Amino acid sequence: MSGLSTPASPPPRPPVPGQVPGTPVNPYRAPTPAAQPFQWLRASDPDRKAPATSKVVGAAALAGVLTSWMLDDALGVNLLLCGLVAAVGAGFAARAAGRSIRPWTVVWSVLALALLAVPALHEADWAVILSGACALGLASLALHGGRRWTGVLFALPGLVWQLIPGLVWARTGLRGFRIPGGRSKAVPVLKAVLVAAVLLTVFGWLFAGADAAMAEVLGGLIPSFELEPGDLPRHALLFFLGLVVALGFAHIAAGPRRWDRTAVKPGRERGRLEWALPLAALNLMFGAFAVVQAVVVLGGRDSILENTGMSRSEYARQGFWQLMAITVLTLVVVAVAQRWAPRTTESDRRLARLLLGALCVLTLVVVASALGRMWYYVDASGLTQLRLWVLVVEIWLGVVFLLVIAAGALRRSAWLPRAVVLSGMATAAVYGLMGPDAIVAEQNVARFESTTQIDLRNISGLSLDAVPALDRLPADQRTCALALVSRNLGDTPRPWYATSLAEYRAREVLTERPPADAASRTAACRRVGFSDGYWR
Repeated sequence: MSGLSTPASPPPRPPVPGQVPGTPVNPYRAPTPAAQPFQWLRASDPDRKAPATSKVVGAAALAGVLTSWMLDDALGVNLLLCGLVAAVGAGFAARAAGRSIRPWTVVWSVLALALLAVPALHEADWAVILSGACALGLASLALHGGRRWTGVLFALPGLVWQLIPGLVWARTGLRGFRIPGGRSKAVPVLKAVLVAAVLLTVFGWLFAGADAAMAEVLGGLIPSFELEPGDLPRHALLFFLGLVVALGFAHIAAGPRRWDRTAVKPGRERGRLEWALPLAALNLMFGAFAVVQAVVVLGGRDSILENTGMSRSEYARQGFWQLMAITVLTLVVVAVAQRWAPRTTESDRRLARLLLGALCVLTLVVVASALGRMWYYVDASGLTQLRLWVLVVEIWLGVVFLLVIAAGALRRSAWLPRAVVLSGMATAAVYGLMGPDAIVAEQNVARFESTTQIDLRNISGLSLDAVPALDRLPADQRTCALALVSRNLGDTPRPWYATSLAEYRAREVLTERPPADAASRTAACRRVGFSDGYWR
């Protein structure tokens, strides 16, 4: 041996991600980066996010205080007031981020405020819950923005993912916070607020003692601050809820996720035969249904009832839910077929438009048939909350198909996602603002006035919105109907911010014509054949 040591062999290199085992490593080729989890989500991260300012946190804290104070009783104007304060906080955050207002932002915001106004007008629980949920989604969409399907659909529930990050964002932004202007400006403001509060308290107490009407006005405007120890957890929870929601909206406004950046790969094109044959067969079936419905309309339903032996209600109720399911499933079929439609040549695209357009047009016949059957059912048995709701939903589905047909005819669909969401939210706003319970009561009373028939089960679950219409019924029917509805009216009026217009009108009606006592109500219900929610 020469005394020169042989250099040790280098340790084996770790395997390169994506390399097939046993193949030589190319030192001149960069290794393929490993796939990162939630990469599709990171693509939508905001370019930058403005820090939380004192104005933003102050508005969120005010929203929490108003929520804890006002929303404890019931929903009314208070929901709109809390929403406006949260909107102000989001506006401060958007201004700090340098964002500008766009036309669609105004559209979504105005529609959201209209939905928040529903509890101030009506008492129907289902309409209030639907309006509140839609308002939250629209507010999130207004702050996120979005044009494509991913941008619009992911933005609607976007607030949910910002609640906890909003708290962390506010805590980070308040580190090292200093009062603007220092002590020299903050102290005079606090003194002015304190003096104003003392003056209002003293003079308000004196005016209330001098005039009974003034005392009643002040008593309705000024809330009661009586707080039992057992109420503290509930108020603390409401404060936290209002604070977190307001901070979540502000966090979105400071730097929203750009959901439009989320990449959605187009579906693999299918061959004409495997794509067009199922759609052609489906079109034939829909066409056959349209022909049958035309025969039914021309031949008259009465002859069909004679041949089938079914009653009017049974015939109307027989296929409505199936037709509604067909309408929804057809939307799914159109979306899936459009994704995998052949699109290489102009003839491929023309065939796709022809088959899908024909299917959408024929589906309008299904929508019309479903609406006709439900209206026939309502004419036979009266209107209920559920029947009105499904009528509204079916009408909206028809509008969606019209929008899809228009997008295909114009060969431009960039506007379609926002148009579909706008139609759905506008439908929810109209449904809530028109007072669904009042419409149900009005239709049943009008049906009684023309046929002397009324199914009191249809109005047994209505809210106070129904009181003015039910007041027109004859004595026994009125007494029994109001016994089912007026139980939702408390003994004492609620504060102004938790009182709806429907409750105010119901109290006026029941004050002029008070409801009967329990024994009289029971006797009246028995005389009209209604007892404990069932007909004798």
